[in-house]
Amino acid sequence: MKRIFDILFSFLILITVLVWLVPIVALLIFITTGERPFFFQERVGESGRLFHIYKFRTMKGVPPVNDPLLSAEETNRITKLGSILRKYRIDEFPQFVNVLKGDMSIVGPRPERQIFLDNIIREMPNYAELQKLKPGITSLGQIRFGYADTFAQMKIRARYDLVYLDNLSLWTDIKIILLTVIVVIKGKGK
Repeated sequence: MKRIFDILFSFLILITVLVWLVPIVALLIFITTGERPFFFQERVGESGRLFHIYKFRTMKGVPPVNDPLLSAEETNRITKLGSILRKYRIDEFPQFVNVLKGDMSIVGPRPERQIFLDNIIREMPNYAELQKLKPGITSLGQIRFGYADTFAQMKIRARYDLVYLDNLSLWTDIKIILLTVIVVIKGKGK
């Protein structure tokens, strides 16, 4: 049931929002940075399977490959347009393609990079249980806490994702989606 909901919801977003939003945002990113408008990064998905997450580019330049940094360490790379895209969570919209491909769900735990996931599990072993779920575009952690800039913040957000694990249901997902819409409209992203 969740997968059918994910496909229908993502397809609806694709034909009503992404069809016009993607070209506009992509052009603005290219004009303001001269760089490719999309950003791809390896993340850990369901059952530890690796996949490439799709996002709109919000930072200048290329991130370090061998030494992953947290957002707080890279704030000087965030563009003016990028901060707006993050504030309204527009940078996350390309992830609806990840949902259609089956890499992600609309609602689920935040997909992390392997190095950060390993660190969270080392300090919070029960977080490994979330690997049974597909990661989500939005999550209880994303709406209650938001983007994590530090490892300490990641652990706080992770606690919300564990609460989600204990309350799995389509109704919970719908409530999280509605709360996400409010966050997006109010520009509560950081």
